[in-house]
Amino acid sequence: MDSFELNKIAGAVLGACLFAMGLGIITDIIFDQPAPEKPGFMVAVAETKAGGDAGAKAAEVAPIAARLKTATADAGQKVFAKCASCHTPEKGAGNKVGPNLYGVVDRVKGSEAGFGYSGALADLGKQGQKWTYDDLDHFLANPGAVVKGTKMSFKGLDNPDDRAAVIMFLHSKADAPAPLPN
Repeated sequence: MDSFELNKIAGAVLGACLFAMGLGIITDIIFDQPAPEKPGFMVAVAETKAGGDAGAKAAEVAPIAARLKTATADAGQKVFAKCASCHTPEKGAGNKVGPNLYGVVDRVKGSEAGFGYSGALADLGKQGQKWTYDDLDHFLANPGAVVKGTKMSFKGLDNPDDRAAVIMFLHSKADAPAPLPN
């Protein structure tokens, strides 16, 4: 290999580097992006008319007794699909990640045989507390806020009518369904 051939190779490498650097400088000029005043990304969030006041939102929800009058078990079965990965509603179906929910309405909390409840829910059961329609409605809205320390990681059902429908579906899944509230 003579020096002329070595110069051609070195020139090609240096030319490619010069071309890449020049291309980078030109693209920086064309696509100039100024640095933000405050680092980070702005996330667009819709403002609520209530100004984010959770108390006003809760006040607008009709009582569970009124919502159960218009709820149907068929609609509840469709919404229950969100629950079916962890719970079974059928008699004798056994427990999954969550307890079997057959006959849950008016059942003592934390009492499904063969399921290891969180200490918080088991304690409520030891006090003799039962799953009322109102308790189920609040629990399904936000399980973690209603029973601190619950194992249930589901965030809850935001729609009050969906909660009423699921409760009506669970009401239908019992040997002797608990009377509906007035």
